[in-house]
Amino acid sequence: MKSFIPLAAVLAAATVLSAQPPARPIVGVDRAYIDPAANPCKDFYAYANGAFDQIAIPGEYASYGVNQEIDERNFAIVKAILENSARTGGPQGSVAQRVGDFYAAGMDEAAIEMAGLTPLAPWFKEIAAIDSPAALIGVIARLQAQGLDAGFGFGVQVDEKDTTAMIAGFAQGGLGLPERDYYTRADEKSAETRTAYRTHVAKMLELAGDSPADAAAGAEVVLALETKLAQASRTLVERRDPEKNYNKFERTALAKLAPDFAWEEFMTQAGLPATEKTVIVGQPEFFTALGGLSRREPLAHWRTYLRWHLLHETSDYLGAAFVNESFAFYGKKLSGRTELRPRWKRVLAAADDAIGEDLGQLYVQTAFSPAAKARALEMVKFHLVAMRNRIRDAQWMSEATKTQAYRKLDTMRSKIGYPDQWRDYSALSLTRESYVRNVLAASACEVRRQLAKLGQPVDRSDWFMTPQTNNAYYDPTLNEMCFPAGILQPPFFDEQADDATNYGALASTIGHELTHGFDDQGRQYDADGNLKNWWTEADAKGFEERAEIVAKQYDAYEVLPGLAINGHQTLGENIADIGGLRVSYEAFRLATAHKRLAPVDGFTPDQRFFIAFAQGWRTNQRPEQLRLQVTSDVHSPIRWRVLGPVANFPEFNAAFGCPEPAKTWPAIW
Repeated sequence: MKSFIPLAAVLAAATVLSAQPPARPIVGVDRAYIDPAANPCKDFYAYANGAFDQIAIPGEYASYGVNQEIDERNFAIVKAILENSARTGGPQGSVAQRVGDFYAAGMDEAAIEMAGLTPLAPWFKEIAAIDSPAALIGVIARLQAQGLDAGFGFGVQVDEKDTTAMIAGFAQGGLGLPERDYYTRADEKSAETRTAYRTHVAKMLELAGDSPADAAAGAEVVLALETKLAQASRTLVERRDPEKNYNKFERTALAKLAPDFAWEEFMTQAGLPATEKTVIVGQPEFFTALGGLSRREPLAHWRTYLRWHLLHETSDYLGAAFVNESFAFYGKKLSGRTELRPRWKRVLAAADDAIGEDLGQLYVQTAFSPAAKARALEMVKFHLVAMRNRIRDAQWMSEATKTQAYRKLDTMRSKIGYPDQWRDYSALSLTRESYVRNVLAASACEVRRQLAKLGQPVDRSDWFMTPQTNNAYYDPTLNEMCFPAGILQPPFFDEQADDATNYGALASTIGHELTHGFDDQGRQYDADGNLKNWWTEADAKGFEERAEIVAKQYDAYEVLPGLAINGHQTLGENIADIGGLRVSYEAFRLATAHKRLAPVDGFTPDQRFFIAFAQGWRTNQRPEQLRLQVTSDVHSPIRWRVLGPVANFPEFNAAFGCPEPAKTWPAIW
């Protein structure tokens, strides 16, 4: 995700407030966005998308581009589903009833305002009653069972070293700011953000009934306690090492790891079955520190901390004062958005999270045809062949390692469009009485669903994204790719479009996710999904040497004055971006090997491929969003997801008549 256009132009484009783009078809190669004055050899993003820089970022967005255009189209389809279901309803327990009641409750602002914090009163009462460290851990456990994050992360996952089994896992967490470094960096910008966060916490506590003085004191407590949690946490780079973050403990040994942490109290209250004898603790030192804090930190401080996190987790489903204050910090301050999203979009997002496959059943009837699914599957097939060729041609790999790589590739599964079997929400009771109670009921139901997986065979049919989601993923433990119907939409995929357009646009999707199976993290998992070394020592060293070149390449990209990409933090995504483009290009050539390809609209097929790739990333980002992404995300900012992959690509240079670069470096894939 070279040469740059002037930084001032980038910032100006990201904050321009001209008219929004008119409604028009979204196509893979659009001349309207090309800047013919830009030199594609010096700045390909500016060439392919320079005219789009003049498009305003709507106030509700921190960034705006092709993904948001697709989202808006998907939102319109889902909105119609929600509104129709709310209007017509359905029998109790039916899809229409759940969808309609959830949406109706979320849109009933008068009822939400009238209820105030009453729906949360039982939780505030539990928090207020905490009178011992064990009671503290018990309340955290019950919050976790409700699906509310506090203190740390807890969930159920595939055992990374025995992918036939599910296992409970613990991970660091419990922070209100995006990442641990927000608490530890000493620079002026970070200090300013912490001051704004402290003010925000105080305002939220005051809205919940604290006096201004008590709210201010409470905010100091929250920031101080979260800072201690952050200091015990690993960095984003450290958390990218799967081996170091796989720490299996016998349940009985947890008391030695963190003797001050009431483990059994937590597991009993969270609903972890006694039959589960082992768990994963991602960052053991964090829980050692947390246990000490549970005993040393005054319980009054913990009560304040939990009250804040309850408000933080539920603020979007409460009255306008809470919604607006949350947006003022997380929306405006951290990401630069200027307008709150319309209510229907916020309720739609909550419904997608709560009952997403209910919505998905209705969405795919409108948005994804059997013909589209068949063509997408054909494209995946050519990508798999292309990746096999990339492995075959990797002269730095031995045949022994290649054999294992082929096996992994041959067993990789693909999920396209929507699940074969829809999720059953019949255990979930939703009404039109309370929006926040519906949200909490849905989150608690999901926690129970996850806990029920323990002791059962791994369910490889489960989807981790809803069909209407404009995104995709690769799961290393299942060795599978997933491409929901929501992302297989124009311009990323159009069953009527030419191959150059589709393969180019999907380089950042099919090619990208496939390459994740062989990036610096994915390569550590074998064909069965187990975290297991299948590389010879020499081949592993060869990979690491090439990966370090990629890290240094991205380290050199300055996004804002004094703010550069962290090449190791973003390494896996950068490898997937670079390799994904190369794999997709080869898949395109394979798919069209026996076809006569002619120029279209003045562009050769190869040029259309690369332009479709670049225009699939066209996005304007606010400076605040750029800073947030660089400091808390494993993905590089948008422009560099184009500039990085084409920087060392001979076929790209040939397509646009670019001179041979002064410096080249060996590719991984």
